[in-house]
Amino acid sequence: MFTALGRLVTAAPRIVVACWIVVVAAVGVLAMTPVGGDGLFDRVVGGSEPVVPGSDSTRAAEAISEHSTEADTVTMVVTGIDLADPAVGAAVVEVLGPLTAELSEIDGVTGAASPAAFPGGVDDPQAAPFVAAGGDGVAVVATIGTEAPMPSVHDAVERAMRDVDLTALGDGVDSHVMSLQLVTDAINEQIEKDLVTGEAFGLPAALLIMILVFGGFLAASLPVIGAVASIVLGLGALLGLTYATDVESFVVNVVTVLGLGLSIDYGLLVVSRFREEVALMRAADDGARIAKGDPRIAEAVRTTVQTSGRTVVFSAITVAVSVAGLLFMRPDILTIISLGAVAVILLAVVAAATLTPALLMLWGHVLARGSALERIPGIGRAVRAVSDNSTEEGIFSALARRVHRRPWWVMGGVAVVLVVLALPLTHLTLRASTFEMVPEDTDTGLALAEVSASYPALDFGDVLVVADAPAGDVGDLVAEIGAVDGVATVRDPAPLGEEQALVVVDLDTDDPGDATGVAVTEEIRDVQAGYETWVGGRAGSQIDFTDALVDGFPLTALVVAVAVFVLLFLMTGSLLVPLKALVINSLSIAASLGLTTWLLTTTTGSGLIGLDEPHGGLETYVVALVVAFGFGLAMDYEVFLLARIKEYWDRTRDNDLAVERGLQRSGRIITSAALIIIAVFLGFALGEVAAIQQVGIGLALTVLIDATLVRMLLVPATMTLLGRWNWWAPPSLRRVHERFAIRH
Repeated sequence: MFTALGRLVTAAPRIVVACWIVVVAAVGVLAMTPVGGDGLFDRVVGGSEPVVPGSDSTRAAEAISEHSTEADTVTMVVTGIDLADPAVGAAVVEVLGPLTAELSEIDGVTGAASPAAFPGGVDDPQAAPFVAAGGDGVAVVATIGTEAPMPSVHDAVERAMRDVDLTALGDGVDSHVMSLQLVTDAINEQIEKDLVTGEAFGLPAALLIMILVFGGFLAASLPVIGAVASIVLGLGALLGLTYATDVESFVVNVVTVLGLGLSIDYGLLVVSRFREEVALMRAADDGARIAKGDPRIAEAVRTTVQTSGRTVVFSAITVAVSVAGLLFMRPDILTIISLGAVAVILLAVVAAATLTPALLMLWGHVLARGSALERIPGIGRAVRAVSDNSTEEGIFSALARRVHRRPWWVMGGVAVVLVVLALPLTHLTLRASTFEMVPEDTDTGLALAEVSASYPALDFGDVLVVADAPAGDVGDLVAEIGAVDGVATVRDPAPLGEEQALVVVDLDTDDPGDATGVAVTEEIRDVQAGYETWVGGRAGSQIDFTDALVDGFPLTALVVAVAVFVLLFLMTGSLLVPLKALVINSLSIAASLGLTTWLLTTTTGSGLIGLDEPHGGLETYVVALVVAFGFGLAMDYEVFLLARIKEYWDRTRDNDLAVERGLQRSGRIITSAALIIIAVFLGFALGEVAAIQQVGIGLALTVLIDATLVRMLLVPATMTLLGRWNWWAPPSLRRVHERFAIRH
């Protein structure tokens, strides 16, 4: 297959490039602009609670949604007024009375309320829910019915609220508006900004590193071109996914950062192998210059596709298998992330196996001349030292020989370090944020904070309990919930149709998702009322999501482990190498996640990386992503290294020599790829959304630990100790390998 692919690319490189340009341009226009319908960022959603089908929290949410007559509620909070002054109270009625009436008359609005809607104004007892607890503000609420044409009605309500003249209420008066739609818009807008910020940092940093690695701009730009192409098509795949299901906005960033990193990794491997082949050809021809149209270019490209092309395809399969393991988890969000990630992984490998080789065919003669940087005194020597990949002796082979001399010490020392780094996992707290993703300094964020602090009756509530009984029959349930330690208030039951009731509970904690909120929610779930109840809310969703991960982990781990074991066996013909890879990579992931936990959730750690305050915990799905993506990336580098070691083992049958030369050939690629992907991940860690920060930092640490401690030290040490046993398999399995082997 790869021989045929190499012939195709070398026979028609311009057609291959033209096809990519047309497809990428078309998909880019569809995904990022309103041409042909809504663009991707118009269709994604944000701020919704994680859904676990069949769970308590999901059943509660479904019951509430089924009986809800509200499509959305728009709330305006007015701040900076002094209601102790009767004149201000009168002005509130004068200003907000016409607004309340105007909102009521908008088609699709089923109700509007404010202190001005009650006979006694701000002093009327019925107006209490719309008066700030501190007496320094008021609220206006408009309810939009489910039959209303959205978003036009929402826009009309928002416009009326923002256009009202508040100058009569005094100096320093301000207002903020919130709704579920505005929450979604705020999150999407911030995530779009974070995406731009991440790419603005990651792409230039990656390009700079590759210029140093390759010794020139042209060679460095090829992996970036492939990355951009695969990312654009990946966004198109996500756009298609939005027509089948709801896609959370942060998924765009997660898929983008993975696609960017892998695309550059694969492009880097392909371009490096091409340069290596060109160097060998020139050495064989006494350094003869390679001109445009030289048949050696086509030969080098074909060899590159047959070798590195095969490696990146195999690597992509192992990464995709690792990420696809998320499909065995119940939460819908993990299924969506898995599908999007697998799509961008496959697109990345297609770009590396077709687009990058086609560009090498067109520009390979320029790359063969070397870079102008190499001719600059001082700089040229450094560039040649970093970019030269044509020798079998160098810093990495020397490192391997050092490891050969003391393999037990190296293995033991690295293992101890990894275990110590993993220890913070014993104190890991999991979170499931929703509205916390809204930036605090936005208008919507300020409105959310004000409602939470000053308008308890208008707040969404911390715990939502759906009782399978009429509202008039749940008094016993209300009493028992109210007696639970940590419950602040239990609101009057609201009917959900004729047979069910909703009980909203406020907790005595500023953070309903913290350990206290989780513990109180679990106690509420234990309340026995004689009829069925479903308990949702922030902590409820968090509990269900965590339980779903724990329940699904054994099957996911088993499927991924078996698939990876089989793939590595087909690549190496060994039983011990795949087993060793699974154990080492698991330890590496635990260490990375432990270090991430310490840096992000402790005062000392967060101070080291410049956070204003530590995170309350790691997002539950972030832990799943770091494990799945991190394991996949670890396998990515494992394949890069093993492919070259196996190549030399097949030639020499000398295990230590194969490790030395394999590490020398792949070490520069792994190190360079790691630096690039760390830069990319850290770019996304510069964003404002905590979940994206956690993904960026977690995966950056995963790559850093794996590419240094694991790939450069632990793997060579274990392979040294095993010696020829690295390649052992019983005769029956050797025959299987000979028949189905995946060869480099």
